[in-house]
Amino acid sequence: MNDWTPDLSARDKPHYLAIADAIAEDIRVGRLAPADRLPPQRKLARRLDLDFTTVARGYVEAQKRGLVESRVGQGTFVRASARRRHGPMALHPEIVDLSMNLPPEPDDADLLDRMQDGLEAVGHDLVYLMRYQGFGGVAADKEAALKWLGRRALAAPEDRLFIAPGAHSALLGILSLLAKPGDVILSESLTYPGTRSIAAQLGLQLIGLPLDDEGVDPDAFTRACERFNPKAIYLNPTLLNPTTHTISQARRVALVAIARRFGVPIVEDDPYGFLLIDGPQPFGLLAPELTWHIAGLAKCLGAGLRIAYVIVPDVRAGWLFGSAVRTATVMASPLTIALATRWILDGTGEALLAAVRQESIERQRIARAILPEGTYRADPAGFHLWVSLPAPWTRSAFVGHMRATGVGVVASDAFATDTAPEAARVCLGGPANRAAVQGALEFMAHALTEQPALASTFL
Repeated sequence: MNDWTPDLSARDKPHYLAIADAIAEDIRVGRLAPADRLPPQRKLARRLDLDFTTVARGYVEAQKRGLVESRVGQGTFVRASARRRHGPMALHPEIVDLSMNLPPEPDDADLLDRMQDGLEAVGHDLVYLMRYQGFGGVAADKEAALKWLGRRALAAPEDRLFIAPGAHSALLGILSLLAKPGDVILSESLTYPGTRSIAAQLGLQLIGLPLDDEGVDPDAFTRACERFNPKAIYLNPTLLNPTTHTISQARRVALVAIARRFGVPIVEDDPYGFLLIDGPQPFGLLAPELTWHIAGLAKCLGAGLRIAYVIVPDVRAGWLFGSAVRTATVMASPLTIALATRWILDGTGEALLAAVRQESIERQRIARAILPEGTYRADPAGFHLWVSLPAPWTRSAFVGHMRATGVGVVASDAFATDTAPEAARVCLGGPANRAAVQGALEFMAHALTEQPALASTFL
């Protein structure tokens, strides 16, 4: 169907919507059939005397409606599942959400069956799991936690290991123990938005430290310790959200030496640590006497698995942590803990982690094939990108432009502890399939090579 040419003359709406409507109409009446290949976007743009951006938006719009799919290196095809009902449904397209940093969801039938089997097995103890339980997890669940943490050579006695209802609640408890209103907490200059929110809620000063390719600048850390007397340093050391930095082994050793010199506790929030097969040693291993290590499962297994394994520096810290988090949350859900334990012990967790790793690698390959070289930073093991915007793009203009075509990304303001750079975080894990990732990135790539005025969608 490379000769397909829609008639847009009678359609009283923006051309990109008219193109998507024409695809829907031609599927409805049978002029386009499942597996038909649409013309290349540039060819259709010349044929219709439109600019490439308009046609690209039309194809993205059709993809969001479930009418077409993009295949890397092959083109755009009518989906096999496209039906006549797609015409009226097209009035309410869904957003291609590249704003939420969650791992890709599994679609392997065997793995999904294993996950379901685990859920059904947990259900056999449903009455027990619906009761109140003590904070921090029972012995059997802590054994499973240690098995999982052992993947990174981490270990701890039972009185220093806790199971918390997600990393966010653990961070709230830890920072409330370490600092009081007005105190300084250090972090990366671009850091996890949740930590910024917690610091603001507790009345803490969050001061960011500059980064280079190896992570936090140790000289800047030293100067900050001398000047501010910080109560802790918060680090997201592996695949930093948002910039994808991983602190090198040598830099971790250097930062530990400085933290010991000044007696600064290290809050290690490491949800992406399990994604690297052979990553640097965690701070919890290098400096266990200083480190509050948080290993959440939401980023390596599934966003809804709100469980975090927390190793505290000493027994007294454990008493205080247990009291603080129990006061705020009572306990983590026993059902969720039991499911995590089951998946860890029967190998489903390992299989799910492998699936997340592999799908992340595939989606990063798509990004490398589409996005202009030098416009973004990424790690092959991660599922987010840090896009540095070329002048004269501003972050607000870029985010608005992407949103106007139904693609959500996050401006750097959400992560900045000081002046925000002209950049945006792009997450690859949220879309349901690679075709949706490809379509969104193709539109983004074209925007990055155009002037904002040429790419504008406002009338």
